[in-house]
This record gives sequence, C-alpha cells and structure tokens, in this order.
Amino acid sequence: MMKFPRQFSALILAVPLMSLLTAPGRLQAQEPEKPRMLFVTQSKGFVHNPVNRKNAERSGAELAMMQLAKDTGDFTVVCTQNVEADFTEENLENFDIIAFYTTGKLLISPETFEFFLKKWLPQKGNGVMGFHSATDTFKDFEPYWDLMGGTFNGHPWGANSTVTMQIHDLDHPGMKPFGGKQFEFKDEIYQYNHWQPEKVHLLMSLDMEHTQLKRPYHVPVAWCKKIGEGKLFYNNMGHRDETWTNKAFLGSITGAVLWIAGKEQGDATPNPEVSAAQQKASEEFAAAAGVTSTKLEAEKKAKAAAAAARRAAKEKQKKAGK
Repeated sequence: MMKFPRQFSALILAVPLMSLLTAPGRLQAQEPEKPRMLFVTQSKGFVHNPVNRKNAERSGAELAMMQLAKDTGDFTVVCTQNVEADFTEENLENFDIIAFYTTGKLLISPETFEFFLKKWLPQKGNGVMGFHSATDTFKDFEPYWDLMGGTFNGHPWGANSTVTMQIHDLDHPGMKPFGGKQFEFKDEIYQYNHWQPEKVHLLMSLDMEHTQLKRPYHVPVAWCKKIGEGKLFYNNMGHRDETWTNKAFLGSITGAVLWIAGKEQGDATPNPEVSAAQQKASEEFAAAAGVTSTKLEAEKKAKAAAAAARRAAKEKQKKAGK
C-alpha cells in the first residue's frame, strides 16, 4: 500500500477528492491544518490542584485547555498523564506542540528525549509550551532545564500573593491579551536556578517596585526562544484554579499557540539587557525596603541553625527515653 507523508495523508482523510474541484482545472484553497497539542499533566512530584484529576476523567487545567481549543477553533488538544505510553517517538509525530504542566522525573527515556529535542523540536511549526511547574520537572537533567530556560528554586510569593507583573514585549502574541505594561495578579510566583537571559527573549517579570514582598534579584515570569526552527514559550502562571478561568491568561495561551504555528508574528531575539535592567532595579527597590542579599543570607543561616538545634534536641530526647 502506498504511504503518504503525514500532512498529505491528513488532507486526503479530511477532504473528499471531488470536493476539491470547484471548476474544470481549478482547485479550492484549503484552510491550513490546525496545530495539534499534546498537553502533558503528569506529576511525579507535588500534584498541583489544576492538574489533579481527583478520580475524574479530566483535571481543571485539562478541561480549560480543551474548552479553549473548542471555543477558539485555533488548535486541537489531547491530554495525557501517561508519558510512558504517549510520549514516544512515533506519537510525537502526531503533534505540533507539546505543553507541559508537570513535576518531578517523568519516565521519558534519554533516547526519546534526544529525539524530541534534536529531531522533533527544531522543525518549523513545532514547539514546546511550559506552564508553572514545568520548571519543577527534570531538575537534575540539564538538557531539559536548558530547554525550558530555568529551574524552580522556591516561591517566596505563595499562592495567595497578589503581585504586580511587568510586560517587556507588548507586541508578542502571548503577551497582548494582558492588555498593558503592568497588571496585578494573584498566583504563586517562582524564583529560578539556571536562568539563562542570554538564551531567551524575556516577556514578563515580577515588578519589584510595586510588589509588596521585595527581593534583591530579578524574577522572570514568562519568556520565549527559538530552537532551530522550533519555538518555546513558558509562563510561570497557572498554580491557582482561578488562573485557568482567567480570560487574559487563556488568551495568552492562544496567542502563544498561534505564534509557535507561525500564524502570528512575535520576536524571540534574546534580550539579556532587559534582564540586567530588571536585576538592577530589583536590587534598588529591595534595598530601599531594607532587604539585601547579605540580610537574606544571614536569615537563611539562622533558620538552618535553628532547625539543626531542633533536630538535635529531638534526638537527645529520643535517646533519653530509651
């Protein structure tokens, strides 16, 4: 049996041959194929509520993504919490976008990940999206955190924190829906190890001037980059259930999908100077509030010493009770 390329096969299956003909010698133009997303929501560490199925068929984030795809008609989505079965070389060829809302060490073999990173991702029209704890996944696996752009290193701004965000690229399709240069949002915000500003196009940061809890360092929130002809879009937001019903956040997802697919244009040029400016500003605003790196380090050492003392006291009490 003759084998056709995937895209041509899809066209044959979707469009009856006779419907292509509108007049002798003329073909009807067909709509471009919709981007196909595999939304991976498997947790091998902490299970966030939006991806917790709680004995249901789908989690809140999965239902939101499926509804978004249906409402916009801009993409299709398949959800999985079983990478062993669904994140394979063969199955990856059925998708254009892989979106991660995951934690921990997923059961993806190094060989499969190498295929994903070196062969699948660099293709034009393919891309990766990461939400929230996608950066709390494969924390010790350099190819992954190098791809994603950073690794979770705590969240001083917890789930009930109201923070101010600053947009650095108002024209990017993934940022336009937020509607302006600054906005307030309630969500859990990460700080990062392995942040690589020289490799990414910074899109959004925590606005340290207008956020109550100060820290003397830059806190990136969203960024993008190109990998060959493929693309990556990451957004730290998504911890709270309410985030997955927020119109601006959902609009950002749609914009990012269309950007990856090449249907909307957006810059991905690395802009480390923006990150450097944010670092300087964060240091200044934190210092004005009496927060410095030296003070934070002293507090960290004091807490560690107190914890060690408590453990020693418990051990001593345990021995005395024998």
